[in-house]
Amino acid sequence: MTWSEMQPLLEQACTETMVMVGWSTLIAVVGGLPLGILLVLTDKGGLLQNTLVNKVIGQIVNIGRSLPFIILMVALMDFTRWITGTTIGSEAAIVPLAIGGIPFFARLVETAVREVDHGLVEAVQAMGGNTWTIVRKVLVPEALPSLIASTTTTVIALIGYSAMAGTVGGGGLGDLAVRYGYQRFETGLMWITVAILAVVISLIQFAGDYAARALHRRGGRSGPSPRLRLLKTKEPAAAGIDKVA
Repeated sequence: MTWSEMQPLLEQACTETMVMVGWSTLIAVVGGLPLGILLVLTDKGGLLQNTLVNKVIGQIVNIGRSLPFIILMVALMDFTRWITGTTIGSEAAIVPLAIGGIPFFARLVETAVREVDHGLVEAVQAMGGNTWTIVRKVLVPEALPSLIASTTTTVIALIGYSAMAGTVGGGGLGDLAVRYGYQRFETGLMWITVAILAVVISLIQFAGDYAARALHRRGGRSGPSPRLRLLKTKEPAAAGIDKVA
């Protein structure tokens, strides 16, 4: 197979992979972020301590993470058909990719949020901050560098999952490698897809690491803490009270 024959196939496969991974990452982040935060808040000693809720959410996350992706795809075929009307193609592959990514990302979020200094949480509580304020002003901002790193890890994992989705007609680079590289013995095309995946993953890892380091330097744990920012907002009011006195 010549390069002129490979090029349109590779362009289409790359587009399908980007669509699958992009949408599934977005859904995984939107679904996994609140789950991960809830796992921390409802844990023993958490702001919303609730053993039953914590165990239920934890068990759901554990089950979702324990299933091999290829089995998850097969198990969700009826659900995928109900959502997209088909079980073949990149659109159908987004459903199991997203469902597999949510518990994966949720555990990473839990780990990142647990690393936040509990003293900051206590300080905001002492100033009358409620749970939503603590999540918005302390937990998420302080854990942001780790959350960026977690998102990077999730994207790379979903790229690997998308390649597996190609083995059952999910489209993308995995499907191209199987159909042409394995079934039609086009070894050259298969190695090109491997090289593309390696380059893409390396670029994503580099970009994620750079963003996490930049956030860590600008804010995150090394910048002004939410406690200090909240205290600064209180200073003018306090000064006004002293002046009146």
